[in-house]
Amino acid sequence: METGILLESGTNELEILEFRVGDNYYGINVAKIREILCYQKTTPVPNADARVEGIFMPRDEVISVIDLATCLGMPKIGDAASDMFIVTNFNKLNVAFHVSAVSGIHRVSWEDIIKPDSTVNAAGAGMATGIVQIDGRLIIILDFEKIVSEINPETGLKMSDVQHMRGRSRNEAPILIAEDSALLSKMIVNCLEQAGYTNITVTDNGKECWDKLQQYLEAGNVDEKVACVITDIEMPQMDGHHLTKLIKSNDTLKHIPVVIFSSLVNAQMRRKGEQLGADAQLSKPEIGQLVEAIDGLIAAVEK
Repeated sequence: METGILLESGTNELEILEFRVGDNYYGINVAKIREILCYQKTTPVPNADARVEGIFMPRDEVISVIDLATCLGMPKIGDAASDMFIVTNFNKLNVAFHVSAVSGIHRVSWEDIIKPDSTVNAAGAGMATGIVQIDGRLIIILDFEKIVSEINPETGLKMSDVQHMRGRSRNEAPILIAEDSALLSKMIVNCLEQAGYTNITVTDNGKECWDKLQQYLEAGNVDEKVACVITDIEMPQMDGHHLTKLIKSNDTLKHIPVVIFSSLVNAQMRRKGEQLGADAQLSKPEIGQLVEAIDGLIAAVEK
């Protein structure tokens, strides 16, 4: 079953695919999905991580299959004949996730997505990025990037790409970040600090970032407080596309460079970002290029 992203750009909405693993229901942002396929027998890979069920080859591409039941600490699925593969694309990687069944697609607002508290994601160890109530059921949106990066850390942020930037001169240009993952926020800040940027403000989502910009507007000191905005796309309350739209639609803010830094940056999402006025768009494995993009954008503004 092919899927498509039908939403307009910057509406602060998303489509969630609801699916089942065993008797439990979960969700995934449709923007991450490349296609949905019926279960196929996989070829086991010697010495692979226990969560990797094997590989299969739809058309001319070899794709790894991750068993979500194993990832979630649930018993392995028995008779898999009627199961499904959700083939995803994020961080420039195609991965299939083995699930029991697919229930349907729901269109919801990011305002309705609740960020899990520390009882659900203690010390960042949980696998939930959000919780939403649909038809009286609580659907847990899983952190697929975390699942993949735990299996292969090289698919996540490559901090080694910025190690050569240590020792650069100090740069006081103020940078405002919107990122809902505490771990990723810390890594991005560490990366920027290694590159010499020390005046960094972090917010937990697009709404908090927008509220901060509104505070600066009211105080009349926006340019003193923000030289560049870095935003994720997927965030509860307000996503990065809607934040970009608000900034670029405001006559006093639109000159501020906006960098979209997200696992969802693919050809289709890049076009959306361009329509909204994003100044740069990078996938999360490209953290070395993030610093280069910020260098160029801030230098252009300061001229």
